[in-house]
Amino acid sequence: MKTLLVVDDDPDLRALLHAYLSEQGYLVVEAADGGELWARLADTPIDLIILDVMLPGDDGLTLCRNVRARESTPILMLTARGDEMDRIIGLEMGADDYLPKPFHPRELLARIRSIFRRAEHQGQASSVRNLYFGGWTLDLAARHLISADQVVTPLSTGEFRLLKALAEHPNHVLSRDQLMDALAGREADPLDRTIDVMMSRLRRRLGDDAREPTLIKTIRNEGYMLITAPTGNPNLGRHG
Repeated sequence: MKTLLVVDDDPDLRALLHAYLSEQGYLVVEAADGGELWARLADTPIDLIILDVMLPGDDGLTLCRNVRARESTPILMLTARGDEMDRIIGLEMGADDYLPKPFHPRELLARIRSIFRRAEHQGQASSVRNLYFGGWTLDLAARHLISADQVVTPLSTGEFRLLKALAEHPNHVLSRDQLMDALAGREADPLDRTIDVMMSRLRRRLGDDAREPTLIKTIRNEGYMLITAPTGNPNLGRHG
């Protein structure tokens, strides 16, 4: 039985989710704020955290960052509908997915199951490799980027997930749905600009001119593609 930690300062919502998720076969524990979150993590093995952004004291984004710095427990953020920046920051800080409020409990259940499926798949993945493209190395173990002159650039969780997806499929267009699946394990909402904003940040990491990009190309009405045209680099496009 998986144990879920619901962190929200609304007691009615906590009670609703407790009842519904318990019926679905999960063990549910609750917390109203950051202090209670740390207490639950200290005394109960938690398989997934459902974390509201708007909390008294430390907000959900701060808690997400601090939890992720200590452990790899999956985190599903609850955000205000339309608050795109909270969603982007949450993903960059290591959240595994987000769900805008208000939501139907069945949608929350689907997101929870998707996170667990993805975690199981990642656990069965092959041994860690490095990915090489355009003079860059993506270190999959350390989750950072290494330039041709060996300058190391740490990546946020969201940046790493997007770049890994692109580098694993060089010279192939990945749709926004495919990239959102790599980022959060689901399809993209047509009105959600998360992928576009985070791709812009990733280009800046790579020094790729957003007006005339040569590494990450925007393919109109299709998606994005990592270009690895022959340059004489023997590592280009190879896995290590």
